[in-house]
Amino acid sequence: MKQFFEDFKAFALKGNVMDMAVGVIIGGAFGKIVSSVVGDVIMPPLNLLLSGAQTGSLKWVLRDAVAAQVDEAGNEIAPAVEEIALNYGAFIQNCIDFIIIAFIIFLMIKGIAKLTSLRKKAEEPAPEEPAAPSNEEVLLTEIRDLLKDKK
Repeated sequence: MKQFFEDFKAFALKGNVMDMAVGVIIGGAFGKIVSSVVGDVIMPPLNLLLSGAQTGSLKWVLRDAVAAQVDEAGNEIAPAVEEIALNYGAFIQNCIDFIIIAFIIFLMIKGIAKLTSLRKKAEEPAPEEPAAPSNEEVLLTEIRDLLKDKK
């Protein structure tokens, strides 16, 4: 049993698990920020364009709610029927949330890729200049050139 807890401790404290935990926490906070941007900044002007209707409450009613029917003695004759509706307003709001999150993640990945490529360029060693010819090569080149001139 002691070995089990030691193995679990080693697993839980690995760098990848801790990084993932931090990512999940930051992702949750980021989701709240995006939801606030959509709900508090983007949707009010959109609701204004929709003549004051709240986007989240937009729905298409398939069947209206019916109240329970009760006779004079208080006995229930017919039970209440709940409303059946397609809540497309919530769907629209969730789609806008998704588009904003996807766009921001796209920008982040694009920025990280750019920084990575800049770092790789900075880390690449400059191409080495060819070594200067040795004294023997220089002398042989001069002799060759002199022989060409005599022909």
